[in-house]
Amino acid sequence: MAKWLDNAVFYEIYPQSFKDTNADGIGDFAGIIEKLDYIKELGCNAIWLNPCFESPFGDAGYDVSDFYKTAPRYGTNEDLKTLFEEVHQRDMHILLDLVPGHTSVEHKWFRESMKAEKNAFTDRYVWTDSIWHEPQGMGCIRGISDRDGSCAVNFFSHQPALNYGFYKPDPNQKWQQSMDDQGPKATLEAMKDVMRFWLKMGCDGFRVDMAGSLVKNDEDGKGTIRLWQNVREFLNREFPQAVMVSEWGEPDKSILGGFHMDFLLHFGPSHYNDLFRCQEPFFSSRGKGDAYEFVKKYEENYKKSQGKGLICIPSGNHDMDRLARSLHGDELKIAFAFLLSMPGAPFIYYGDEIGMRYVENLHSVEGGYGRTGSRSPMHWNSSVNDGFSTAPANMLYIKQDDRADRPTVEQQMADPKSLYHEIKRLIEIRKSHQALLSKGEITFIFAQKNEYPLAYIRRAYDEKILVVINPSGQEVSFASNIQPGENIYSTGGNIHFDNGRIIASPQTAAFMRI
Repeated sequence: MAKWLDNAVFYEIYPQSFKDTNADGIGDFAGIIEKLDYIKELGCNAIWLNPCFESPFGDAGYDVSDFYKTAPRYGTNEDLKTLFEEVHQRDMHILLDLVPGHTSVEHKWFRESMKAEKNAFTDRYVWTDSIWHEPQGMGCIRGISDRDGSCAVNFFSHQPALNYGFYKPDPNQKWQQSMDDQGPKATLEAMKDVMRFWLKMGCDGFRVDMAGSLVKNDEDGKGTIRLWQNVREFLNREFPQAVMVSEWGEPDKSILGGFHMDFLLHFGPSHYNDLFRCQEPFFSSRGKGDAYEFVKKYEENYKKSQGKGLICIPSGNHDMDRLARSLHGDELKIAFAFLLSMPGAPFIYYGDEIGMRYVENLHSVEGGYGRTGSRSPMHWNSSVNDGFSTAPANMLYIKQDDRADRPTVEQQMADPKSLYHEIKRLIEIRKSHQALLSKGEITFIFAQKNEYPLAYIRRAYDEKILVVINPSGQEVSFASNIQPGENIYSTGGNIHFDNGRIIASPQTAAFMRI
């Protein structure tokens, strides 16, 4: 595993909405370069860049039409290479978003696969052998070419599924190829070529979209694990420092497959959103939430991963509601005290560090639908369009939050008590304590059903730190023979030990040596 992951704190950039430098209303590479010093000053030393390849943008760039060319809206390949260089000059790292499961219908691979005559791309996608047969359990495209067959799709109907084979092909469906057939093997080699191209250009690795879904009829993930182990072998030979993080949500599988990191997601079994995005989030001051199922599943995954990889808990991403849609004020500070004191590499979604809010009642933009409100342009300052762009407001990629009390970077940096400064302080504290870094161990000492607080011990080498998190508006306590020592960090009230109990004031988070 690359050494820099030990203290990595990632910043996710949605390029369309970060910073526009040419007044077309859409963010670009030059805008990201302009704001690299801001990201570094916050404390983040790594970037996850959402898809930036050529695309018709039916799904915000997750429908790629050319894996080898950047989308002109952001700049050229040379501009992206410059971004890599500028990132590295600041002793930072950058991951590109890789979408290996599907392409756009406009991709040249798909156009060739639609032809009736057999060619090198005939088996690049998952096609049935008859227009009258659709792949069971999957959507499909059909009746669009002379080829007799229906093509499976991933998610949107304009995203044909690339063919990595079926772990258990149905013998009655002759079109289902095994992972070892030539078509699936060629698809995997083509994706390796894409990775090879950008790693040679200077990127530090990839966040992989829908990483657990590539092999079909693979209920236990064994085929997909095998596929990613193959990729890891290739990377170990040619790019041993290349970092891989998966959108899988099952660390016991993804880390076995060779990924360094896996996200806990808003879907799947992790109970991640029990903490942040449900009717009664654990981090709400109402104190009606529950972290028990989250901790139970986290401990299960932590044990299975055997310390071989990192389980990453993001503040959010482009597919989720903004944190500030359900949490407010000091609730956000306490949520970040948790996010930045857990093992694994933290990921901060652009704007979450200033409490950017979900913009309600927007029409869908480029396949965003309900996600569109979490993708609005960054608020930098008090100038036109809050410093995002000098284009007319009606040209902006997505309408900005126009509420009078909307947060901006300028305002937050000027206020020493702001969320921005709290997060900056938390990152500094995290980086100055081995026990709080990515690989530090964790033991939960209080995580009871429907109860507060949440308490755990982080340890590394000879350092032990007790973390107590009480988002609720009530004083709470739990029995413990641990007597907290020096206070490293606190927000809200205080934590103290009395008569065999640890007592936490309302809306308090604290880190203490033990």
